[in-house]
Amino acid sequence: MQIYRVGGAVRDKLLGRPVSDIDWVVVGASPEHLLALGYQAVGKDFPVFLHPQTHEEYALARTERKTAPGYHGFAFHAAPEVTLEEDLARRDLSINAMAEAEDGQLIDPYGGQRDLAERRLRHVSPAFAEDPVRILRLARFAARFGDFSVAPETMALMRQMVAAGEVDALVAERVWQEIARGLMEPWPARMFEVLRDCGALARLMPELDRLFGVPQPAEHHPEIDCGVHVLMVLQQCARAQAPLTVRFAALCHDFGKGLTPPELLPRHIGHEGRGLAPLQALAERWRLPSDCRELAELVVREHTHVHQAGGFSAEARLRLLERCDAPRRPERFAELLLACECDARGRLGLEDRPYPQRPLLAADLAAIRALDQAAISAAALAQGLKGPAIGRAIQAARLQAITACESDRPR
Repeated sequence: MQIYRVGGAVRDKLLGRPVSDIDWVVVGASPEHLLALGYQAVGKDFPVFLHPQTHEEYALARTERKTAPGYHGFAFHAAPEVTLEEDLARRDLSINAMAEAEDGQLIDPYGGQRDLAERRLRHVSPAFAEDPVRILRLARFAARFGDFSVAPETMALMRQMVAAGEVDALVAERVWQEIARGLMEPWPARMFEVLRDCGALARLMPELDRLFGVPQPAEHHPEIDCGVHVLMVLQQCARAQAPLTVRFAALCHDFGKGLTPPELLPRHIGHEGRGLAPLQALAERWRLPSDCRELAELVVREHTHVHQAGGFSAEARLRLLERCDAPRRPERFAELLLACECDARGRLGLEDRPYPQRPLLAADLAAIRALDQAAISAAALAQGLKGPAIGRAIQAARLQAITACESDRPR
């Protein structure tokens, strides 16, 4: 029996990156052998075992065979005679198909170390085409390793997979899982560039794909192209270390511009409202978590109003805060402001522009939340007010607080 460290742990060690999760492969053993040594079986589809002391996962070397379309259409074979090279051959990319023996020796039958040195993402074998998830995984690695390029032969293979309909067989949960992980990488825009280049973006996310090539006014958007702008906004989110909710909202914020009638180009008047239906369609298709869906809806609907808030009266800013349910959900409103700041900065040459709207509206909200709403309600009740009249009293106090905050603000 031989045990090898494999996959991402070997890759990251060679890159000098932190190694977190370690995958182990066992060659020359059977399930019965590992059970006799005290390992605990946990695998459902193929033999995976937990080490009796470290509780790390150890998988028996295995091969796989395509049996049906899509992500789940595989049959696995694990046996003592399966070699390490056969196990590594089923992996997606050469940089993930290396192993390290217990004595530190590197086993690299498919050129992974060379591809690391040349900063290249390349498939191991034609078997890459059997699993459409690998397109998403490669795109996610492109978002992680910003200076890696996709090998031309691998891009050609992914295009063939898309044309064959393999991407259409992906299940929603797995698509979102990979997209969400890619969004949190250092270069998330690259994930969508790769997906667009191979044709998968049009199948998985047509709401975003249709933005590319759509013009917008150069005085506000020097980069012109709507799709390019969205990816620049996404990179600003990464720069700001924004959470997943903000990054996804940024990705969706201009969906309505892909539906602008020709007569309204390039101004995109009313794109906020037009963007809600495609967002809702995507949310249903991908079964999005509620926090991502809710913030994205808010950003789609309100981002231009936030941009214009510096010219609003106190009354208009109060209406914006209340429409966003900001007094009750301040954390979500803070995420809206961050997404809007990234939108303002995701423009060619304007990456470091000031965005005073964010501190302005944050200060307004802080003034509102500092009010003792229970005391205001009690005073209104003491005056004989009821129902809607109490609500108006609270709103008047909020407006007074915002106005006072505005008068105290440095000019």
